[in-house]
Amino acid sequence: MDNSYKKGGGKVSKRMRLPFFKRKVYTGSGYITIAALAGIWSVSALTSLPGLAVSPISEKLQSVFPAATELDIQLLTTLPSLFIIPFILLVGFISEKVGYIRLLYLGLWLYFLSGALYFLCGSIKQLIIVSALLGVGAGIIIPLSTSLVSKFFSGKERTRQYGYVSALTNITLVVATAVTGYLADIQWRLPFLVYLLPIVSILLVPAINHAKNSAAMSNDVEEKPSASGGIDYWRLVKYMLYYLLITYLVMAISINLPFFLGKHGYDSGVSGIVTSIFFIAMMLPGFFLNRIIAVLKGNILLWSLLLIGLGLADIFFNSSVVYVTLGCIATGFGYGIAQPYIYDVTASSASPQKTTVALALVMTMNYVAILISPFVVDYVQELARVGSVRFPFAFNSAIAAAALLFMCLRRFYVKYNKSNNE
Repeated sequence: MDNSYKKGGGKVSKRMRLPFFKRKVYTGSGYITIAALAGIWSVSALTSLPGLAVSPISEKLQSVFPAATELDIQLLTTLPSLFIIPFILLVGFISEKVGYIRLLYLGLWLYFLSGALYFLCGSIKQLIIVSALLGVGAGIIIPLSTSLVSKFFSGKERTRQYGYVSALTNITLVVATAVTGYLADIQWRLPFLVYLLPIVSILLVPAINHAKNSAAMSNDVEEKPSASGGIDYWRLVKYMLYYLLITYLVMAISINLPFFLGKHGYDSGVSGIVTSIFFIAMMLPGFFLNRIIAVLKGNILLWSLLLIGLGLADIFFNSSVVYVTLGCIATGFGYGIAQPYIYDVTASSASPQKTTVALALVMTMNYVAILISPFVVDYVQELARVGSVRFPFAFNSAIAAAALLFMCLRRFYVKYNKSNNE
């Protein structure tokens, strides 16, 4: 039967007549609708938002709530991460029994509810409680956001999608940072509007569920390495430690760059632009991940560490905003090529039933690094009795160099033993 019809003397495919969101996207072994893909992307975009709305209003909160202490303000930023970590792990281990669509709905509704409750809070304690609820909701959806890619995509398409997801997360972070800063100047509650974005994902979950119930979801039959308990734990631990390391290293820019530039006479506007460039550099590799992997082959993690170390060293040795920007670009690009690659190889380290557990364990390292980073730097600075704003960049670049040397020596040792055994 002919699947086309005449229009204006030519044939028009029925596929072209489909509404945009019902059109199909190739997954590597099947097809899903653009609506399902949009749902997966929208969930991933939400993972970068927890704690973001508080930063631009932290000074205003002390005037709105005079009884609020500095610790109270800090809790609003850190509490979501404290709740995210245990719930990431919990979801990873119970997703097999509960079902990820139910968990996705639960997490998204908690996330959305917390966003709405921020507008009803009348005290700093209420804001802190709602921040904890936000952390619970985010902790539920974060491991699901990456496991959805693994469930629906395979092979090079999965790698490509992890690149897109990583890029989208960083784009959302850049845009949301700018928007919340603008909204904070209008009214202190308005930045919390970003926490209402889960409603978009809630509306798209049925499309994901439909794709799950169709033949398009074919990754369950994908061949994966056999491992004890369905996970190659030795391989997984290596990627966990590496992800913890590089996230800790780049936090030097997120935390210390404004102070560094301020010390050298640059205002907050310059700091904001350079930080945005850093996140853009982190975003760009996601669009070309397959090509980057093809060029770097098995050396992507070595190149990532090298770029991060060189970028941090460049910032340490220079105070010119041009060189600092170049250092941020190198560091961001180094992190941007490693993050989606780690998600992809983590998915390959587990059976389909254990993918969410493996990804949850890896993603936990991101939030552990965010929490420990300021304490580690402060402790070492106090121990070394150094108060320079350059110290975090020098210290972290030295750690990157040491880790790179260790990885190179280990690779040489493995190759040397292998050639001798042959």
